[in-house]
Amino acid sequence: MNLNQWLYSAIGVVKTVVTIVAAVTVLPLASLAQTAEGSGPGPGPLGPGPGCNFFPPSAAVGAAVDPSYFGPPPSSTNPSLVGPVQLLNTGNIDFQKGTITIPLYKGQMRTGETVWYILTDTDDQANAKALGLNFSSKLAYSAKGARTGNFNSKGEIVFNQGKVDFSPARQVRPGSSNRPFPPVSAQPGSVGDTAYSPLVRIRNSGGHVYNAPAIAYDVSASQINFPNGNPDYRLVHDEVVAIDTNRMTVTLNLVNGFSFGRPVWYLSTDANDPVVAAIEGATFAPALQRVQVGNDDSFSSAVERIFIAVNGPQQDGCANPQRQGLFAALTDGFRPNNVLGGIPTLALDYSPLWDANLYEWTQDAINKGYRSQLREEFHILGLVEAGFLTGPTGAEFGSVGAVINCPVVFRLL
Repeated sequence: MNLNQWLYSAIGVVKTVVTIVAAVTVLPLASLAQTAEGSGPGPGPLGPGPGCNFFPPSAAVGAAVDPSYFGPPPSSTNPSLVGPVQLLNTGNIDFQKGTITIPLYKGQMRTGETVWYILTDTDDQANAKALGLNFSSKLAYSAKGARTGNFNSKGEIVFNQGKVDFSPARQVRPGSSNRPFPPVSAQPGSVGDTAYSPLVRIRNSGGHVYNAPAIAYDVSASQINFPNGNPDYRLVHDEVVAIDTNRMTVTLNLVNGFSFGRPVWYLSTDANDPVVAAIEGATFAPALQRVQVGNDDSFSSAVERIFIAVNGPQQDGCANPQRQGLFAALTDGFRPNNVLGGIPTLALDYSPLWDANLYEWTQDAINKGYRSQLREEFHILGLVEAGFLTGPTGAEFGSVGAVINCPVVFRLL
């Protein structure tokens, strides 16, 4: 059962709206009492409490020495060891705001429209290293979910297909107070046509696949030049914080998560399901529906798993250090604190295409006081095996069919 099937069978009133509504008002998912309307980035990774901010404390806490006593983190010698590591190395991270500023690229459609995009990942290992991109060997298997393009004489990508409409206003209306997910209605803030995918296979350059999410489409440089912020979200991606078409840079909001117990920051740019895209502030990318899911690390798999709690701890919102899940996100408006599988430096199976595995705590586990924030893939799988976690509403645990494009940016520990 895919995510759309589950949403409709579980609630019956879920309504995905993909009509075009132009608006620039930015309202967060503040409470169950109101519908979130408008566009723009949701909360960043530096929330107002330990449930929404995982920035590591100083190693000097509890020690009788000054922080200056400690030497460089082990990751500075070997990135697989404990410590901070920047994974997407194309730009600068603002640790005060939880954003990254990276190069903005200009290409065009075969039919002439301008395409503004970013680069985050590729299956070309040498070029990934040279450009500071994430390397993902799994992207070589993503052909069905990728559009195609070629370099022109200027070195610009000419995309053969895949248009995006950035004019809709993102809208998410949560469900009831005791079960806010799935939402009653959800509309993505940007919608691709049936051929749109953030992935592009460049045919005249070795056939390599690049993750190139669209940031704006069919607009001039002057229309989207907002170097000091407050961009027009009728024209640009909802996760854009600022965009400078003179310097050719774009500043994007980051998202909190975990990988094998370590806090990470990542981007969320596209999803193959309109409900997921609306919740994530991402572009609905229908072509990603062609990517096979449920096969994790097997031969020809283009995906890696992401584990998303449905009914994790939510009491007291960001003040709760155990906070996690979609109920929490749709109640207090902050991110759900998802758990990623393998990322570069920790595993070889990284892909920016995350196959959503939703899990729900059983009532028995809740009654016994076992419900808590989970941070590691195999801990989650063990709790599934023990019967404390299931799929949504007691369904079998596994892929729900949603693919989310979430390039990893920074490992905090």
